[in-house]
Amino acid sequence: MKGFQNFLRVITLMALASTLASAYDPSPLQDFCVAINNITDGVFVNGKFCKNPMAVTENDFFFSGLNQAGNTVDPPGSAVTLVFADQLPGLNTLGVSIVRIDFAPNGGLNPPHTHPRGSEILVVLEGTILVGFVTSDQDGNRLFAKVLNPGEAFVFPIGLIHFQLNVGNTPAVALAALSSQNPGIITIANAVFGSNPPINPDILTKAFMLDKNVVQYLQSKF
Repeated sequence: MKGFQNFLRVITLMALASTLASAYDPSPLQDFCVAINNITDGVFVNGKFCKNPMAVTENDFFFSGLNQAGNTVDPPGSAVTLVFADQLPGLNTLGVSIVRIDFAPNGGLNPPHTHPRGSEILVVLEGTILVGFVTSDQDGNRLFAKVLNPGEAFVFPIGLIHFQLNVGNTPAVALAALSSQNPGIITIANAVFGSNPPINPDILTKAFMLDKNVVQYLQSKF
């Protein structure tokens, strides 16, 4: 009986380990799975239907445009060029993606946001960028921030709120790689003050300890 109980403990631990190991994008069971929108001849994997492998070409693994600057005219003064599986079908099942971020001079901001399904590593190509992330409540909401110059990189752990701000007087450019083909993006201000339908202002008034009129004004901006 004792041996059987030990066996159950081992099986339980293995099950937990397996669950933890698959917490990110599942590993593919084939060399590749190029995403396809036509579902008449495909297999559903990682949120996309796979293209017939015999119909795959080199263009399915190719993306052009990361050399082109984004439009940073509108607030908050940044533009993000996404290269997820939707833009580059060959990324499907591979668990990686990349983005280009352009910042307007003197305060161009990629607002506080989080990626629920991926960690991020960002490298500065041009300009001077202040970056940072805030840890969880359990860790005391500590801020880790640093000013980066060209050629320097910074890592943002999965799920944590982070930001990037151009602190220079010239445009800034960064590339960021993420550990998911679709890491997700939740911009904090948009989610809290611009949800659809809106969150009851009484809730936000208490949560942020603000006057209700201020909360309603913020909601009107989103």
